[in-house]
Amino acid sequence: MTSIEEIKEFAKAIRRTAVRMSYNTRTSHTGGALSQADILAVLYSGVMNISPETVNDPGRDRFIESKGHNCASFYAALALKGFMDYDTLMADYCRNGSEYFEHVSHKLPGVELSTGSLGHGFPVAAGLALGSKRSGVPFDVYCIIGDGEINEGSNWEALMFAAHHKLDNLCVILDKNQMQAMGDTKDIMSLDPMAEKIKAFQWNVCDIDGNDVRQLLDAFACFKRCKDRPTFIVANTVKGKGVSFMEHNLKFHYSAPNDAEFEQAMEELR
Repeated sequence: MTSIEEIKEFAKAIRRTAVRMSYNTRTSHTGGALSQADILAVLYSGVMNISPETVNDPGRDRFIESKGHNCASFYAALALKGFMDYDTLMADYCRNGSEYFEHVSHKLPGVELSTGSLGHGFPVAAGLALGSKRSGVPFDVYCIIGDGEINEGSNWEALMFAAHHKLDNLCVILDKNQMQAMGDTKDIMSLDPMAEKIKAFQWNVCDIDGNDVRQLLDAFACFKRCKDRPTFIVANTVKGKGVSFMEHNLKFHYSAPNDAEFEQAMEELR
């Protein structure tokens, strides 16, 4: 069984890899990639029934990275777990002609759905969960969405749909890092009280610190125990988590670290 400390080290490795990918190619969205690293580390440390050997198994769990612009940490997690070749990822990410796009691509091993047009991943995840119920092939579906992304109305339709069909095999994780492209979510489109809103849709809701591994593990255990309703985890996170000058800094929604910033980030993520 993976220990808490091992998961924390995995999350740190995800962050190091994601920052290096951004630095190497001068690409953006580093902050959001870092905020979800702990969620990914927990999911890929045994919560999900998926491995490189079972990536095409009909009974595998499905994971949808709906906020597809934050693919650097998702790809990092996959590469570190052996779903894709680490060296190829580092060499080809965001290179001209490569399939390692800056938004999630289903052409890559371990990826279920191309995403980046926000508001699509959650509805597809709900459809997959319903498909599991109706086909009799049991599996769970996990989906990470962003708090800027939840401005999209399709998410609220999916909330109604999943509750109506009692999709207890569906777990949606809101990476609530409180920032979106143009500023703080509270100033652009206030979400709170988030947990109470989702409860009103008849979901099982866990409101946690999304950068705390133990709380994440408890929340996913709660999902697995819950029957007859889907689970929504409000994961309160920090944009840019793990790198001091990136935390709560909107600049790193758009910018890659420069040479000095990269060196400092690598030092802080040792």
